[in-house]
Amino acid sequence: MSTLSTLAARHASLDAADLEWLHLLVGDWQVVSDLAFADLVLWLPVPGGDFVAIAQCRPSTGATVHYDDVVGSHPPDGQRPQLQRSLDELRPQRSREPRWFGSYAVREEAVPVVRQGKAIAVIARQTNLGGARTPSRLELNYVEAADELLGMISRGEFPTPNAATGPRRGAPRVGDGLVRLNSEGEVLYASPNALSCFHRLGALGDLVGRSLVEVTTDLIDQHDTVDESMPLVLMGRASWRTDIEARGVALSLRAVPLTELGERTGAVLLCRDVSELRRRERELITKDATIREIHHRVKNNLQTVAALLRLQSRRMSTPEAREALAEAMRRVATIALVHETLSQTLDEAVPFDDLVGRSLRLAADVATAGTQVRTVITGTFGSVPAEDATALALVLTELVTNAVEHGFEGRPSGTVEITVERTGDALRVEVADDGAGLPEGRGAGSGLGTQIVSTLVVNELRGTIDWSPREGGGTSVVIAARLRHGREAGSIVR
Repeated sequence: MSTLSTLAARHASLDAADLEWLHLLVGDWQVVSDLAFADLVLWLPVPGGDFVAIAQCRPSTGATVHYDDVVGSHPPDGQRPQLQRSLDELRPQRSREPRWFGSYAVREEAVPVVRQGKAIAVIARQTNLGGARTPSRLELNYVEAADELLGMISRGEFPTPNAATGPRRGAPRVGDGLVRLNSEGEVLYASPNALSCFHRLGALGDLVGRSLVEVTTDLIDQHDTVDESMPLVLMGRASWRTDIEARGVALSLRAVPLTELGERTGAVLLCRDVSELRRRERELITKDATIREIHHRVKNNLQTVAALLRLQSRRMSTPEAREALAEAMRRVATIALVHETLSQTLDEAVPFDDLVGRSLRLAADVATAGTQVRTVITGTFGSVPAEDATALALVLTELVTNAVEHGFEGRPSGTVEITVERTGDALRVEVADDGAGLPEGRGAGSGLGTQIVSTLVVNELRGTIDWSPREGGGTSVVIAARLRHGREAGSIVR
């Protein structure tokens, strides 16, 4: 389906501010649709006196009118005059008679979307009358609130441009619980679900006629931390969200101020019991902290092992033994570096570019014996799942160490280039040096480092590895691997 921006650009020439206004409206109009028990269709005027639907919303509180999407279509001939009158007169237009959609009747209203005194689009409010019955008190209050919000849209007062974004918007929804407030923050009506929410919080009796701020303040322990925006939300003065916790119950509250010609007339307050959600969030935070602590302890233990290997190597009398322990120490330090990185992130994925830079510099410095070695990395690894990070770090460390020790022996300087190509889970890495090259007739060799690299690439990284002479001198090692599907696999960290 085409997006609102795509359709607007294709059929009209809205400026950036008007387009952003429509985006804000569509981002918030589910509340209006649920309160009105009606489908909402956003019609954009196009040259030639026609309209095109660029967005639609179905109610979660009642039967829908449009079972198929109408976005991208044009209105029927009978609806177009109503939309045009609303656009021209800058006021809502309601049909006197319902229009029939097959077996059910639909009541229609056209509401202009106004910004800075100019109508930029029209909302069609379409209510399915197929299940019409005597409205309850809840339904009457819902519809009255919807009428006020649609009136604000026709006057350019909704959506609220300075409303909070991010986590302070969205849920709760209309069906979770609704409270209507007057301009002083006193309760005019509370839905049964809203009453249940506040009763679970500890409020007694009915809420109608009482100040919601006073009711809530009496329930909160004076030693508890309170969101600074809470009083503004509870009085309906700010289009924000806040959370209230008391007696083991957590409520999420969102206020939608109601205005008329700039004067605040009241507010709609949506509420939801999020106690179970907050409990699960705390459990996840605890688990994340535990996992990070485990990685931290593993890192400390590995560093202790590396230190013990270093002490043991100093007691070795033969160079071969000291060199073997030094290689083992380097490998353990590389694994410890992976766990150190995991202990600093919430995800079981490693930002590998930072890690590999540190690891390769360490490998080059340890393996250098009077040779200036420069490591150059081209491309990005992105975020690598923890299951693959250790194997990949060890493979690259071994290859760089091997290039430094054997390719630059007896040389004053050299360069190791690592070229990375990442497409989704597919990874291709080339490690090339400008050193002495492969020994003639020996290929990659059969040392412990080569065996470790081959085993890790094939068994752990599910890939292939190929050694070959580099054009212009030196050695090129190409690794092709397929990473696991981690939570962050495939994302690029720059």
